Amino acid sequence: MKDAEQKSLCPEAEKAQLPQKRVQTEKVSAPKFAKSEKTPVEPTDPNAMLEVQHLTKRFGQLVVLDDISEKIVQGEKVAIIGPSGSGKSTFLRCLNVLEDPTDGYVFFEGNNLCDLKVDINIQRRRMGMVFQQFNLFNNMNVLKNITLAPVHVGLQDLRKIKRKNFFTKISNLFRGKNKKRALLPVETTAKEIRENAVNNAMRLLERIGLADKASAYPSTLSGGQRQRIAIVRALAMNPKVMLFDEPTSALDPEMVGEVLELIKELADEGMTMVIVTHEMGFAREVATRVMFMDGGKIVEQGPPSEVFGAPKNERLKDFLSKVL
Repeated sequence: MKDAEQKSLCPEAEKAQLPQKRVQTEKVSAPKFAKSEKTPVEPTDPNAMLEVQHLTKRFGQLVVLDDISEKIVQGEKVAIIGPSGSGKSTFLRCLNVLEDPTDGYVFFEGNNLCDLKVDINIQRRRMGMVFQQFNLFNNMNVLKNITLAPVHVGLQDLRKIKRKNFFTKISNLFRGKNKKRALLPVETTAKEIRENAVNNAMRLLERIGLADKASAYPSTLSGGQRQRIAIVRALAMNPKVMLFDEPTSALDPEMVGEVLELIKELADEGMTMVIVTHEMGFAREVATRVMFMDGGKIVEQGPPSEVFGAPKNERLKDFLSKVL
């Protein structure tokens, strides 16, 4: 009785003893790619090969790319120039999402590369990338470096077809005669994939005059030879666009010419290119459009004759006065 009276006389104490509803205090993580109201989810120009909309990249509080919107159409040769730290390489790496944008979207042939439902590796098959430091595998010879990706991708696709056909055969056992699904055609073999990759690699090496280096290892080659092989490695995947991140910055001056000559040949063949470079003469000769970046923004762009001959932006004038 006393216990019952105490409970009735102390409703506050009784309430305090009841289990309280758990309050969520954990911070909800932001999505991998933030979406702002100003950012569309569809490309504005279906004919553009590459398009970025309100592209922003931050490292902590540092804004490296500040709300960039740009398009690159098929066949264009776009040279990106600007002082160190202006965001040129980060912009290039965002084009194939080697760097995840903080905000905005990147479209390649109409596909939103920032959509997690899009298989980024399939899209990257059609985007060649050449880095400053070559990034060749030193434990593989030149031929293996060039054929590694085509063979891997070819065998991967072959396994997917065979796996799908296997499960289709099993499901067809339980279907009626008129409801059986057709098998996917298997048009090649693992042996043919490897042979085609080797033949293509040797054709590309002959083109750059390095067929005799097929069995050599990267550590035994000069910087110019390694960079040309890195370019050939990217071409082995038959890309639709090539991204060059200062391809001559790690080379001795006497080796720069042979690499630039190969890039010029690709430009003459109509390859779509985006080139980050400090070679102003090369940009003026090869590019169809030049972008000048500063402070994470594209502050001026246009044909080489206008950008180099009659610059309008004061920062660009100051930059060209120091490098030309």
